Amino acid sequence: MFLSILQSSFGLLAFMFIAWLLSENRKAVSPRLILSGLGLQFLLALILLKVPAFADFFLFLNKAVEALEAGTRAGTTFVFGYLGGGPLPFEEPWSGAAYIFAFRALPVIVVTGALSTLLYHWKIIPVLVRGFSALLQRAMGIGGALGVGCAANIFAGMVESPLFVRPYVKAMTRSELFTLMTCGMATIAGTVLVLYAGIIGKVVPGALGHILAASLISAPASILIAGIMIPESSPPTLGKISPPVESRSSMDAVVKGTTFGLQMYIQIVALLVVLVALVSMVNQALGLLPAVAGEALTLQSLLGQIMRPLVWLAGIPWQESHVAGSLMGTKVILNELLAYSFIIFISLSSRQVRRKEFIGF
Repeated sequence: MFLSILQSSFGLLAFMFIAWLLSENRKAVSPRLILSGLGLQFLLALILLKVPAFADFFLFLNKAVEALEAGTRAGTTFVFGYLGGGPLPFEEPWSGAAYIFAFRALPVIVVTGALSTLLYHWKIIPVLVRGFSALLQRAMGIGGALGVGCAANIFAGMVESPLFVRPYVKAMTRSELFTLMTCGMATIAGTVLVLYAGIIGKVVPGALGHILAASLISAPASILIAGIMIPESSPPTLGKISPPVESRSSMDAVVKGTTFGLQMYIQIVALLVVLVALVSMVNQALGLLPAVAGEALTLQSLLGQIMRPLVWLAGIPWQESHVAGSLMGTKVILNELLAYSFIIFISLSSRQVRRKEFIGF
């Protein structure tokens, strides 16, 4: 336990040192930003992971996800029949053979898009964004526009969150724009949070709580790293919250959210087809090279070696760092959805399922 804490503490300092080495102006790095960024991360981790009330809250969220998935399955069953999860008119040759990802897992994006837009219209999400924004502004000394944008990243996505501060984007400093983008890369949009939790929930119990906690903690962490790499040298940009979607009624919000979710659904389906194809082609090309340690080279194995030191610094045990490095490398170079899907592959592999049975990996 002590060694794990020591490893994680060393890794935290190492990441900040790397960011400092890459900084545009090392002398301008704010000590307050470093101290408040570290303190807020530890405080959020302590509250989210150690306070029993939050553990109960995460259990409630997991039940909410199950209800959302059940509701989505009812819709896909009505529209797609057995392709969407309805009763099969035939017997499966093996368990999961009839599971079609595009019709079973991804439609939750459309439902979540409609639900999140409805929550915007009902002023629920704006209240949450405003509260977390105030926490970031007071604790880390950032401007109101950046605080709102970073807080919105936790509940929205990289595309929608800048719309919260759309009138102020032109006035934001270079450091603020970089921080806003960094926070978007560090956190997970609420629209796909449910999708990720549904994918890895079969392997990791309480997946939604883990992912949500990581996303919340990553917000001040991303502000800290971005502030070290590009320190602020101008007065902060003030700003207030403004909803990204103007809806005249609840039904109008549902329609607009559904349209947005459908666009995202189509984009994800197309990207998955292309990215999985690219991974397969790269692995075929690497297969022409001599095997290493009795196994053919793959993109995952190469990325695992490259990212292995970084994930070890993040606190992963060394014996598990190669697998974690593969996941991290896949996320950085290709897509995080493929990385989450790879977790399922690892789980299936432990049950002696052949590689070729998992999307060409």
